[in-house]
Amino acid sequence: MAAPSDKKSVLFVCLGNICRSTMAEAIFLHLLQEKGLKDKWSVDSAAIETYNIGNGPDGRAISTLKKHGITGYTHKARQIKKDDFVKFETIFGMDDENMEDLEGVKPKNSTAKIEMLGTYDSEEEDIIVDPYFSNKIESFETVYQQCDRACRKFLELNS
Repeated sequence: MAAPSDKKSVLFVCLGNICRSTMAEAIFLHLLQEKGLKDKWSVDSAAIETYNIGNGPDGRAISTLKKHGITGYTHKARQIKKDDFVKFETIFGMDDENMEDLEGVKPKNSTAKIEMLGTYDSEEEDIIVDPYFSNKIESFETVYQQCDRACRKFLELNS
């Protein structure tokens, strides 16, 4: 089932919802805005774990987004809920652990297609590595580039 409206829907999920999934959400929203498709999609992001519930995105993620002209993005981390598996058509995990966790919490009535976002990026490995514990801002740039390519390809195939 799609979201309650006729909108297409996508949920980006990572461990804490402050780095990878928020960057992917911001990039996807930016692409939708550029293409005039924002009103045709429902987009959100969520966490597997509860560590960061209520927190905004990591500052390094925000500065990387700003570097690429994506400003004004706001989000408060939240944990994925069972109804997300019916509300969203596609749910993207970022790595193997995310995928295992999503399959583990997926309810029986799930209608969502669960995929790894990186499979839409032909230039890198499927896994989008968590940059949180890296001391290098380049790790966030790598995540940005992977998410950007993957989001562009996914949108191209679904619009």
